[in-house]
Amino acid sequence: MTENSEERASQTPAANRIFLLSPARAGGPRYEMLLREEARFDLALKVREGTATIGEVYSFISGLYFRGKMAYAEAFAAAPPGVPPALVIVPGAGLVPPATSVLIEQLRAIAQIPVEESNPTYRTALLEAARLLDHHAGPACQCVLLGSIASGKYTGPLLEIFGERLVFPVDFVGRGDMSRGGLMLRCAHSGTELPYVPVAGAVRHGARPPKLERWRKP
Repeated sequence: MTENSEERASQTPAANRIFLLSPARAGGPRYEMLLREEARFDLALKVREGTATIGEVYSFISGLYFRGKMAYAEAFAAAPPGVPPALVIVPGAGLVPPATSVLIEQLRAIAQIPVEESNPTYRTALLEAARLLDHHAGPACQCVLLGSIASGKYTGPLLEIFGERLVFPVDFVGRGDMSRGGLMLRCAHSGTELPYVPVAGAVRHGARPPKLERWRKP
């Protein structure tokens, strides 16, 4: 992290901020388990009924990492009036509130959309949603990306709209997904918000930090 980044990380977070949650990968064994016709657990039944939310689905698919994002965003919500405190990046749909219901057909469609900056289906929807959010949130609102900045798949389109107002937790650098999830859960329960730095110009790769100490929810 640069000297300027360290200085900016020590500053008090903006009064208005919206959390942007990167998506869980719609694929893999937990995704297949959720959509299996024979599945009878509660969330699988809700998916078939069309009453499951995108937050519930991604929390199931991703586990600790996405649960950490949800808990952290809820704990430190500070959005402007009339704007959702957190939005999920959903391939093909742009930015969606976590409480939005999702149909099984929509989940299957989402799984077919590559999350790549070069994919126009993904990129166009994200840009349009980001512009709309920027219009309603106003120029004084920060957008905190709770996700990887190692590539441009999230940061590329978002930087076009938010510029220096797109920030991320500097403590994410060097951590894997599970470590980030555990860190966010700890912060949510302790009430300790992480410092943020702008994505633009930030160090995106770094040495792996010390392993988190074993922790249990009080």
